Amino acid sequence: MSANEFVVAVVGATGAVGQQMLKYLEKRDFPVKELRPLASKRSAGQKVMFRGNEVTVQEALPESFAGVDFALFSAGGSVSKALAKEAVKRGTVVIDNTNAFRMDPEVPLVVPEVNPEALNHHKGIIANPNCSTIQMVVALKPLYDHYGIEKVIVSTYQAVSGAGWQAINELEEQSKAVLEGKEVSAHVLPVGRLNKHYQQAFNVIPQVDVAEENGFTLEEMKMIRETKKIFGDDSIDVTATCVRVPVMRGHSESVYVELKSDFDLEEVRKQLGEVPGVVVQDAIGEQVYPMPINAEDRTEVFVGRLRRDLNNPRALNMWVVSDNLLKGAATNTIQIAEALIGKDK
Repeated sequence: MSANEFVVAVVGATGAVGQQMLKYLEKRDFPVKELRPLASKRSAGQKVMFRGNEVTVQEALPESFAGVDFALFSAGGSVSKALAKEAVKRGTVVIDNTNAFRMDPEVPLVVPEVNPEALNHHKGIIANPNCSTIQMVVALKPLYDHYGIEKVIVSTYQAVSGAGWQAINELEEQSKAVLEGKEVSAHVLPVGRLNKHYQQAFNVIPQVDVAEENGFTLEEMKMIRETKKIFGDDSIDVTATCVRVPVMRGHSESVYVELKSDFDLEEVRKQLGEVPGVVVQDAIGEQVYPMPINAEDRTEVFVGRLRRDLNNPRALNMWVVSDNLLKGAATNTIQIAEALIGKDK
């Protein structure tokens, strides 16, 4: 696909990720001829800002995609399932930030730094991986290329913004209530549609998304399945434990990786530092390491606490942090669109 400028729709434009998509379409100077912010009927009529102008949000309907070149979806899986194929019928390329199509064998699951070649096989829909998967596979890519990977064990420390505006607002309200000695109410986490909800302020909740029959959560299974699909390698053993922490923005991950061959730690640092979009912050003696507070509003993946495992000489431990609303969602989506039009990063 090539043209000078494009008609771009953002589905879910009033949501946490949708807002970041608008911001970074502008900030990365994506060639937008016309912006169509789309959302639910409830949000239609609201205004969003783009390039200094107010743009009215329209209701997302099948006919909304007439003449649209790219549609960036982040309004929930049910919306994507209802409208993505309708958009494709109208000639639109859909980049979907939900779980609706990620494991569909006909839909490429893409992180541009890791598997851009998968874009060559899209049939109108391209899936953006889960936020926690994206940052991990970016950090794993040079290890996979140079040494091969046998096993990954990851534990996540995920910010509440991954659950949307309601979770952000509730953490703020709960924190104030605790500090003021008032009663704390909980209605959002771990999963809004479930019967039980727990206080997130000053607490960690070892559940992100709904439970699966195997005892893992959907979020954990996303990381397991998506990692294998992105690398195109079912032989990698992956296991995950996903935890919600009282952080507003920025996911952190403790990652243990068993490699197929020996490695030099300094060489690994160098290899990671050469990956576009990766920042190595690894000097424990100087208290230099990634933290979500420093990753906020940054598009890179930050890697630190690199160390050889004490029990397995072919295993590496590392700490990976990224802004879940950006590289974990909005900017990865836009990078996919940039790759499709051949725009330099």
